[in-house]
Amino acid sequence: MLTVILPAYNEEAMIEMAGNVISGILRREEIPHEILFVDDGSKDGTWVAIEKAASVTPEIRGISFSRNFGKEAAVAAGLAEARGECAVVLDCDLQHPPEKIVEMYRLWQQGYEVIEGVKSSRGKESGLHAFAAKTFYGLISAASGFDMENASDFKLLDRKAIDAIVGMKEKYAFFRALSSWVGFRTTSVTYDVQERAAGESKWSTRGLIKYAINNITSFSTAPMQIVTVCGVLVFIVSVISGIITLVQKLNGKALGGFTTVILLQGFIGSIIMISLGLIGFYIARIYEELKGRPKYIIARNVSYKSGETDKPMKGTDEGDE
Repeated sequence: MLTVILPAYNEEAMIEMAGNVISGILRREEIPHEILFVDDGSKDGTWVAIEKAASVTPEIRGISFSRNFGKEAAVAAGLAEARGECAVVLDCDLQHPPEKIVEMYRLWQQGYEVIEGVKSSRGKESGLHAFAAKTFYGLISAASGFDMENASDFKLLDRKAIDAIVGMKEKYAFFRALSSWVGFRTTSVTYDVQERAAGESKWSTRGLIKYAINNITSFSTAPMQIVTVCGVLVFIVSVISGIITLVQKLNGKALGGFTTVILLQGFIGSIIMISLGLIGFYIARIYEELKGRPKYIIARNVSYKSGETDKPMKGTDEGDE
């Protein structure tokens, strides 16, 4: 059986459509499946829409967080709750084309264990957003050693890969990178990003920046190396300045030095403060990991097919997202 995982945050307008479209495609292809909506603490009627969809379509299940824990936590919860021998993750807004699920499933039947969805185009987006995305994925690719320039959350995983990712205890997990990091027999399919069928994107610029910082620091220690690089640069500048000053002193042309001293102090002070900030950020991450709080808390779930609804609250023994 295939589990289709759909993280949803304030996607009331998309629940019924997504369920109907995906279920219709998989039924036509005679692919046994379940559709699992993960309500990430939505503030609109998303959960009500999920309950309604589950009451009509027996393949649909739903779980709801006690509050908003973030998309990475929603993906992690979906993988942990998946009952299928394989699972595919895609956006609830259908910007990931559902018909590609069939192609991924057929590749899984051929023996592939991780099928990556690779963007052939990014759809309509601003130049600033495209530049920021390229920079972000360039940093992640350099840090991880995997080409993630056109990576996405749209991918299908075999049960072995699912269990490997679910078994990881780290709090801040980056699904797009971890799915490549776990290895296994991998292939890819290309797709064009579609326009949203309804509603608007829930990502703000601030949210995207926070998402990028969290994922870069969670998957790589590369930012920590900036401290070392800055230290080397300051040392080189100091040596050059020292040589120039010494030569001028020997030639009797020593500078008054006030402006030079102020500039050097400001430059070195800035480097020190940035370095301390980076170190402090990683120490804060260590602190968050050591607290061992759950990555998410499930407040409700629904599955009319098995007669389940409104189960008691539960979570995982992993970290908070």
